[in-house]
Amino acid sequence: MNWVKRYYENDFEQLLQKNKVLVIHGSRQVGKTSLINRMLRNKSGIFIGDGNDLDLQEILNSQRLSVIKNALGGYNLLFIDEAQKIRNIGESIKLLLDHTPEIIVILSGSSSFQLSGKLGEPLTGRQNAHLLYPFSVMELINQYGRMKVLSNIETLLIYGSYPESYTAANNTTRIKYLLNLRNSYLLRDILELENVRNASKLFDLLRLLAFQIGMEVSLNELSNQLGIAKQTVERYLDLLEKVFIIKKIQGFSRNLRKEITKTHRYYFWDNGVRNSIVNNFNPLKMRNDTGMLWENFMFTERLKTQEYLSIPANNFFWRTYDQKEIDMVEEREGKLFGYEFKFHAKKLKPPKLWSETYPESEYTIIDQDNFLDFLCNK
Repeated sequence: MNWVKRYYENDFEQLLQKNKVLVIHGSRQVGKTSLINRMLRNKSGIFIGDGNDLDLQEILNSQRLSVIKNALGGYNLLFIDEAQKIRNIGESIKLLLDHTPEIIVILSGSSSFQLSGKLGEPLTGRQNAHLLYPFSVMELINQYGRMKVLSNIETLLIYGSYPESYTAANNTTRIKYLLNLRNSYLLRDILELENVRNASKLFDLLRLLAFQIGMEVSLNELSNQLGIAKQTVERYLDLLEKVFIIKKIQGFSRNLRKEITKTHRYYFWDNGVRNSIVNNFNPLKMRNDTGMLWENFMFTERLKTQEYLSIPANNFFWRTYDQKEIDMVEEREGKLFGYEFKFHAKKLKPPKLWSETYPESEYTIIDQDNFLDFLCNK
């Protein structure tokens, strides 16, 4: 596979600090292990371990300083992949840091609910956590230039930007990869670590969400359609978000009675994953969901931009009970920025109620003519 330079490579050395833990997490197959191994290839005094290794689990689960130092104390840098698989990882790493002040620790994992829960309290103030996503438009532009991204926009909308999918030789290979990702990797963390036995209900839930991108999702409707309790639906949605398959967005309001705030919208972190869920890899000219794909792509790509460029922002959608809406609202630096996503260029005025209620806000249509600037700038 051709290597595409990841954004964190630019500042990787600055991310490494003695007596600190660098945490790189994100969904399976986004390239976390490959990125870290690549950045460590010219370093010495390194231990690279896997959280699935029973010997490593036994050492770290012992929580005995003598055992941990004897095995790991002689290294300059410690990298443990799939760190969420180690039961007492947070306490054990704290013990090591407390008594080996010169060591640098890197942990990676694909499930935030496991990794954050096990690291949170023991390593408060001593961890530096970063999300790695499928390829971002910023990364692709840096690697290939703007024209390559513009000419490949249909590929991105249909097959997404997981590294192995994007760099595949042809669409047949992409489809095969995405279906394997769907069947073998997508829900593994939930099924293994959260004792969720009914994988079919999780897939049914994802299918329902895949057809409701850009729409408010009703928990009661999902519960009725799936034939499971509303509380179970809520739990499944939370777990699917914590393994980086979907992203929940709430409605924006400054307490106007007409504004919808109690429902949520859900986006998929990757278009290819979304299309694998509904088994539709047809070209855009044969689809009736192109607008949905464009909105999903723009929303999640903008979230990647915020993460990588350290843009502090709150993200919402805006809609009123009389069907006036804005796809994305960014609240940053005390100001509101409204964005409407249109695959084909249109000249639209902001909803009158929006302009009257938030006169200092900005409003921009994001289409094929200006999306690169939207996804590459603060």
